[in-house]
Amino acid sequence: QVQLVESGGGLVQAGGSLRLSCAVSGRVFDLTAVEWYRRGSERKRDLVASITTDGIRNYADSVKGRFTISRDDVNNVAYLQMNNLNPEDTGVYFCKAKFKLYADYWGRGTQVTVSS
Repeated sequence: QVQLVESGGGLVQAGGSLRLSCAVSGRVFDLTAVEWYRRGSERKRDLVASITTDGIRNYADSVKGRFTISRDDVNNVAYLQMNNLNPEDTGVYFCKAKFKLYADYWGRGTQVTVSS
């Protein structure tokens, strides 16, 4: 059984930083990538950043240079370091785990609110 537990969200002023965590358990041997999505006021989930088990990283244009995705393979945790936050970054951040032989799995999300 796969479990994803996100944490690290909160309220921060513009220009501030937060670090989100996504702890993955179950089927980690089959994991191929971890992705972070944001659901903003438009209620759709947009890809923010991704990292593969080979270490390949991708970022949305809006967060390049401000956000960094990383992973701890020992503890099976993926991180999203978010710096220089602005109000447009506000939303619910979801972690998604992708597997080779299993369906993608979503976490429940963590709220990030950036005040101006």
